[in-house]
Amino acid sequence: MIQSIVRGGMAGAAGTTVLNAVTYADMAWRGRPSSDAPAQVVEQIARDIGYPVPDPEGNLDNRLSGLGALSGIAVGCGTGMAVSVLRRAGARMPWWLGGLATGVLAMAATDLPMARLGVSDPRTWSAKDWTSDVVPHLLYGLVTYGIVTASERRSVLGEGGAA
Repeated sequence: MIQSIVRGGMAGAAGTTVLNAVTYADMAWRGRPSSDAPAQVVEQIARDIGYPVPDPEGNLDNRLSGLGALSGIAVGCGTGMAVSVLRRAGARMPWWLGGLATGVLAMAATDLPMARLGVSDPRTWSAKDWTSDVVPHLLYGLVTYGIVTASERRSVLGEGGAA
């Protein structure tokens, strides 16, 4: 079980790196700013649970931006862990379907809290907005699920000897 969790976390980290690279490339290509939605979600959740983010030096926006980015990494690694554990439990799909499902799961883990907290309303997003959200999450899912399945096969082959 621990091996599955670690495998999923590493796969999720790799997928998150791809998601971030695609997102930053899109920002550079189109000249669009970064989203402040992750920071807003962190701020709202912290307030709702009664622990607002401290701001002793007047750098709240910077703190929230960092925490928003870290929360994205946590969602990416956590999603990878969940998918790896589910796969270990028997939920097996072809790589392309597993990749799609993994991407949808990660996208839901980020977009649903935004919508629920009123930070953003996906029903009002333009086609460009949806594309800039769907494409990186889809690539995240394909990379993450691909690594989970590839490393799992490698682990099994290593235990049993020849392929």
